[in-house]
Amino acid sequence: MRFQFPAWLGLVCVCGFVSCDKIDEAPKSGPNLISLDAPDYFPGNVAMPADNLLTEEGVRLGRMLFYEKKLSSDGTVSCASCHQQQKAFTDGNKFSFGVNDAIGDKNAMSLSNLHWQNRFFWDGRETTLESQAIQPIEDKREMNLPIEEAVARLKADATYPSLFENAFGTEEITPKLIGKALAQFQRTLISANSKFDAWIRNEVELSPEEELGLELFFTHPDPKLQLRGGNCGDCHLGFLTAGDPNGFTGFHNNGLDTEENLPLGLMKVTGNSFDRGKFKAPGLRNIELTAPYMHDGRFQTLEEVLDHYNDHIQISSTLDVLILEASNEIPENSETVKLHLSENEKKAIIAFLKTLTDQQFITNPKFSDPFK
Repeated sequence: MRFQFPAWLGLVCVCGFVSCDKIDEAPKSGPNLISLDAPDYFPGNVAMPADNLLTEEGVRLGRMLFYEKKLSSDGTVSCASCHQQQKAFTDGNKFSFGVNDAIGDKNAMSLSNLHWQNRFFWDGRETTLESQAIQPIEDKREMNLPIEEAVARLKADATYPSLFENAFGTEEITPKLIGKALAQFQRTLISANSKFDAWIRNEVELSPEEELGLELFFTHPDPKLQLRGGNCGDCHLGFLTAGDPNGFTGFHNNGLDTEENLPLGLMKVTGNSFDRGKFKAPGLRNIELTAPYMHDGRFQTLEEVLDHYNDHIQISSTLDVLILEASNEIPENSETVKLHLSENEKKAIIAFLKTLTDQQFITNPKFSDPFK
């Protein structure tokens, strides 16, 4: 029997997206508008920014800037250094390394399906892809290059002025246009060709274990109704398997730390103590490829992640109520929070998570290094 998504997932919106399959052709005299190559079951009500419509030329320029090492102070690091295509645009490190082996304090997030998000970074401090794109260039632990110097380097390059003119109608290079070009390329990083997607399109069947994992993933447990669930879909929603894009509702304290050890998280942005310890619920597409996990990279395997949610939730004042109330058994006391999944159920959830791996995404030449 085919699993039916709960009605509250409600994310199927048919929309007229077409493929952006011309970005490798030679530049033309003016920007050519294109649309995102997204399936009709992705939300269709997210508008492209009116001041940064998607064009062949803008995407081409953004792809070059994404891989451009001139945008780091010593010429050794690009955006792609921490966001590598073969690793679903992560880097496999607990914390990423920048210029001069400087090390950050957060795990590099995977980049996919970014058009359907409106808060960026683990703490949600940026609201647009355009503004997000500039920060790593200037961050001393990442690319460590003043944006004015980045502009000067691109102006001095024989290639870039004409590329900016093709994309934006002007040879003038500005920080704002750099951000716009990077954002255009990043919006094209759509992952929608996993086994899960093929199942949604009725092209394949899931194995019994994978289907059990899907059911557990999207079910909130209720022992009184003998309804077993893994509670994953409460935070990782629908076909995008990502956090709710609406404001700060996609941010959660998922029980990693005790009260005395809670990091600031979202509170750093909002100033609200109720947001302490809350971080963005990332998209789970290609999760098999993006270890280590959590904002601080503390878990090396998916098995460790499931063990955390099953047995090791730390109670604190801002622990998400969706986790606090989730258990497959009636709690004996209020001192502990456990899911009480069986070993076979945990294995099934991991089997389902592996159906989110998209081999086309990690090998698509349109996303690859244009300098090779």
